[in-house]
Amino acid sequence: MAAQNLYGPGVRMGNWNEDVYLEEERMRDFLDKREKGELLIQRNRRLKKNILRPMELSVTEDGFAHYGDKVILVNPDHPQGEEAGLFQEGDLSLCMSPDEVKAQICDELEVPCGVSAVQTITPMGRNTFTILRDSTSSDAVDQVLRYGQSFCLGIPAGLECKTANEKIIIYHRHTNRALAAHRHLFLRTYFGKEVEVAAHTHLDSHRVEKPKNHWMLVTGNPRNRSTTVLNLPTPPSDDTRAVEQVMGINT
Repeated sequence: MAAQNLYGPGVRMGNWNEDVYLEEERMRDFLDKREKGELLIQRNRRLKKNILRPMELSVTEDGFAHYGDKVILVNPDHPQGEEAGLFQEGDLSLCMSPDEVKAQICDELEVPCGVSAVQTITPMGRNTFTILRDSTSSDAVDQVLRYGQSFCLGIPAGLECKTANEKIIIYHRHTNRALAAHRHLFLRTYFGKEVEVAAHTHLDSHRVEKPKNHWMLVTGNPRNRSTTVLNLPTPPSDDTRAVEQVMGINT
């Protein structure tokens, strides 16, 4: 007599009961973490929402940068020099770049973190800095930042012709090397491909810092709070004003 097959497609084999319990445990753990906001995607969204949130720059009525001002640090657009290959054009702002692995498991920015340069001058959490006095200074908040003074830039997580738009060189105190935006070198950051920023002084044949070492402390536009002073038209020079007056053009 032939043996009868007692097993059909609906018969469960192996440790099916244990698998069911494990799946139920994973689902309970998932729902519990979601309720507490501890899922990786939830942490990731909170971090991005925080460091990409819109910021408002300080507006300086006297046109100078002050301790306590909120600014963006801009490497102004300049033509390609001796660099070969790809070259990032446009105005670049200094941005903080959190570690990609740490950013996936934490919803708060861990410091210290790296920096990069990004083709944007829109104020946001990751590129807006507060000018702070260093530990050796007794300068008060709102006091004008002057040439040669040491200062710090902290993350809070002007007028046309004044010093808020002047190009400056920022030297690292311990190495005495200037901050530089290497537009031909790119980094893969948490936010994608961005420009490398390093402390290295680039000098031309006259021993003068090159444009990659030039930065500007950019404040808010006094005429339009949603833009920066970089959006203001360039004021006419004295020579241009003289010509316009001779030609009878109102200025």
